[in-house]
Amino acid sequence: MLKARDIMTRDVVTVLSETTVEELGRIFSEKAVSGAPVVNAAGNIVGIVTENDLISKNSRLHIPTILRLFDAFIPLGTSKLELEIKKMTASTVGEVCTRKVVTIDEETGIDEIATIMSEKRIHLLPVISQGKIVGIVGKKDLIRGIAGEAQK
Repeated sequence: MLKARDIMTRDVVTVLSETTVEELGRIFSEKAVSGAPVVNAAGNIVGIVTENDLISKNSRLHIPTILRLFDAFIPLGTSKLELEIKKMTASTVGEVCTRKVVTIDEETGIDEIATIMSEKRIHLLPVISQGKIVGIVGKKDLIRGIAGEAQK
């Protein structure tokens, strides 16, 4: 069975938290990538940023629903509203990236990778070895691996 080390992209494009959103858009376009791990100066992963983060930055603001109960007005979804406002006004990667990063190691099998991507709705999985990024597995990498496995 194939493992992450067999299908991962080894030349990983990373960005810093201070990278501007405009620079990030250019990097995604020039490097033809859909996301990148966010690293600190020491090269440790602190987040991940994807095309979806850039898209949500430019989306419309959803005003929360107000529930009227007797004489009280109760806003629903205000915490989500705060998050949307922060993303829409963001100017750096650190402000739009996801901080809770799901990672895998080089020995993770493709069946487990597929399960993680499917269940957690994640499209990019950084591959970590000894605390450092050694690769990244995206949907295309996984599909190539599955197709290659099926041909054997």
